Amino acid sequence: MTDNLLAALGLDRPETGDDAVVPFTLDRLDTRGRVVRLAAALDTILSRHDYPAPVARLLGEAVVLAALIGSSLKFEGRFILQTQTDGPVNLIVVDFDAPDGMRGYARFDREALVKAAEAGRTGPAELLGNGHLAMTIDQGPHTERYQGIVALEGNTLEEVAHTYFMQSEQIPTQVRLAVAQITTRGDHRPRWRAGGMLIQHLPESGAAVMADLPGDGNFDNPGTADPDFVEADGWAEARALLGTVGDLELADPDLSPERLLFRLYHETGVRVFPPQDLEERCTCSADRIENMLADSFSDEERQDMAVDGEIEVVCEFCSTAYRFNPHQFLARH
Repeated sequence: MTDNLLAALGLDRPETGDDAVVPFTLDRLDTRGRVVRLAAALDTILSRHDYPAPVARLLGEAVVLAALIGSSLKFEGRFILQTQTDGPVNLIVVDFDAPDGMRGYARFDREALVKAAEAGRTGPAELLGNGHLAMTIDQGPHTERYQGIVALEGNTLEEVAHTYFMQSEQIPTQVRLAVAQITTRGDHRPRWRAGGMLIQHLPESGAAVMADLPGDGNFDNPGTADPDFVEADGWAEARALLGTVGDLELADPDLSPERLLFRLYHETGVRVFPPQDLEERCTCSADRIENMLADSFSDEERQDMAVDGEIEVVCEFCSTAYRFNPHQFLARH
């Protein structure tokens, strides 16, 4: 990166690599945002279950979206993104354990997926089908969860994210997501990579930038925006420029988030902040599962679960197998 480019971005550090989120602001456009770049962390999540490529791509998009939103949390807690639909990929769950941990899982109907592939219908919207997407913020024990639910009606995750922010936060938001498999020289297999960018229009004046939406925040009866609403010029420009970025640019291992931001917004000015590293991290543990078995099931039910004298519980996220003797729970009562 040249000295002029460093000065333009206000950088006093090296360019950001993979598995990180980079916050930024576009002050002249009253816009802020984040760029996420994932490599090894995402490859671990997607390769662990050997998902078919269309399923892996969709789960990868969900992981990027969860990282873009979850990385904005200002407290230690969890952001949970979950879809439940009637499509070939009928369940996706992504946990973002603030400030930097991620895990994800997808459940799919293999027969329905084969039929969709034969018909050439393996885009995100077609794999999801109809259902809903829930985004939950969990600040831990003794606090109330916040949950927003938005319909998935044949839309992509990008489109659903836009609807979610309109209904829940009433903040104009634009999202771009991209997932790719890239083979590097000397590597024995393609590796999954992904990138994403989220921008939001937040003028310093605090003035309303979009029409109020009726509803109580639970989105059971989502409203519609005022047809007379006029989009702010700064936001229109920020959104239009983001619309020019291609999937390859978002996932390119040789294009840092800083260079991407400069490429998009150097004429309007962009201010970049220090990155936050991200990692694949599962929160399962033997103690948690043991407590779950003890508290949620009777002695008889635990005996029925046992095979060859052992209860085996496999984490859906990381595939770790935990084994317990059903008799060990008798001492807890």
